[in-house]
Amino acid sequence: MIRATKHRLILAADQARKRAVAPYSRFKVGAALLTDSGKIFAGVNVESASYGLTCCAERVALFNALTGGAKKLIAIAVVARTPGGPMPCGACRQLLAEYAPRAMVWVADSRRTHTIKEFSIRELLPEAFLDFP
Repeated sequence: MIRATKHRLILAADQARKRAVAPYSRFKVGAALLTDSGKIFAGVNVESASYGLTCCAERVALFNALTGGAKKLIAIAVVARTPGGPMPCGACRQLLAEYAPRAMVWVADSRRTHTIKEFSIRELLPEAFLDFP
């Protein structure tokens, strides 16, 4: 069951990747976030000429899920054409730690979607900034 879910989410991220808006880097990334109800929210990277305004696929998927009313986030898949698959950046790791702390992170290279690496949020961002004085 988990293996089928993993692969289904990776394929959803790979399909989303094709809609990425990456005119500068041409590095297209897709993400798909799974909720406890089985709903999938997709996201892609969207680049800006002012690079700091660029938004990662993981954050777009997370924001889509949150604004779509999702509460319990189970897993996120991230796919791009890069050996071993793309790893979430620090900003994405922080937001996932805040809003999806128990979610699994699955990454894959778009050329090898059957080879999936798996991480917990805690593994990716130990001691995340979550406590506010």
